[in-house]
Amino acid sequence: MTGPHQDQPLVTAGTSLDEATAAVVLVHGRGATARSIVQMAQGFHREGVAYLAPQAQRNTWYPNPFTAPVETNEPGRSSGLQAVADAIETAGDAGIPKERVMLLGFSQGACLASEFVARNPDRYGGLAALSGGLIGERIDPDDYDGDLEDTPVFVGCSDVDPHIPAERVHETTQVLEQLHADVTERLYEGMGHTINADEQQHVAEMVAALLD
Repeated sequence: MTGPHQDQPLVTAGTSLDEATAAVVLVHGRGATARSIVQMAQGFHREGVAYLAPQAQRNTWYPNPFTAPVETNEPGRSSGLQAVADAIETAGDAGIPKERVMLLGFSQGACLASEFVARNPDRYGGLAALSGGLIGERIDPDDYDGDLEDTPVFVGCSDVDPHIPAERVHETTQVLEQLHADVTERLYEGMGHTINADEQQHVAEMVAALLD
């Protein structure tokens, strides 16, 4: 498809794609940039891992809360999902299979990353959804079908996040488990809309596992 995010750059970092054996697709949040989330990856980089970060037009993937009716966030939502797919395809074109491609997103990026994985089930190297969840006014598990084949998933969020209802975090975990992902869910008491050290450590372990 073509959409508002298809003419935006794909930022790359880490080990060059022609030498990497694994990849992490990094999806930034509202108001952030591809370069800013790439900088975050410096904290868990391992030699042999390439990072690919699509950029949202005007730094926003979709205009309304992720719990709004889906149609109110189009075409940004679909265009964002396509940007994620294109980044995975770029890794594949470089010879990196999906089982060594991990998706990591924060906030809006976590919503897109988790929605992409749930809508396109396969064996991925992993999914880290940090302060986000599946997109839509309501989540119906019957809308999701397929097999994630024990893809490791980490879902982390504050229990009082002003943007992410705890119930949506639980619903996201439920759907991903239904799709046979190996899900670790952690709600952190009183945390803000941010990423904490425990989440960073868990992500670092997931990235390292891509190289095993």
